[in-house]
Amino acid sequence: MERRINPGKIIFLTLLTVLVGVLVYRFIEGRGVRRGIKGLGEPVQTEAEGSAKKFISGYEADITFKAGYEIDALVVHTKRYDSKVSGALAPVDLALAWGKTAEYNDRIDFHWSQSGRYCSWHVDDIDELMPVGDVENVERSASNNHIIPADDRIKRTVLKIRRGDRVKLEGYLVDVKAADDKGNTFTWNSSTTRTDTGDGACELIYVTKAEIVK
Repeated sequence: MERRINPGKIIFLTLLTVLVGVLVYRFIEGRGVRRGIKGLGEPVQTEAEGSAKKFISGYEADITFKAGYEIDALVVHTKRYDSKVSGALAPVDLALAWGKTAEYNDRIDFHWSQSGRYCSWHVDDIDELMPVGDVENVERSASNNHIIPADDRIKRTVLKIRRGDRVKLEGYLVDVKAADDKGNTFTWNSSTTRTDTGDGACELIYVTKAEIVK
């Protein structure tokens, strides 16, 4: 006896397959890839003066430029934030690496993570770090960066950045002082050295130019 296949079922299964494929692709694309890049130099920091202003979530934010900043680096992790004030000002943190840390990122089993505006990492075996030297060398060639887009165009670009991308950012290391009309205040300060760790060690970058180099 010949069996007929319901055309509606075929259409449903086809659409389901396509949907699953799209979701899998977006998941993989969203997570990015693990990658190593050789030859990325240290960030360039220069003297700078100036300021900018942003209005976010009822706050008027005064942004003071502390130093000019350019970085060409490998993205080893990303984290988005949506809190009312800091998330509106800096919607994404980028964990960036250069030098030997970037070069050996695909061969050393770094476990990078970001949470609460911090970046942390570890390896299962300390001997894995031999190609880059030691813990201090890793921490001198990687940083967690709070990204303040200068405008909506820059924001769209930085929100597309994924793990494994090579990115070039230009802008300023900044301090932020913000207040609303109820007297509530908010401050945020950038590090200006690549050798510090812990509280206050992250770079707060007002980004005026962003490029994803595939």
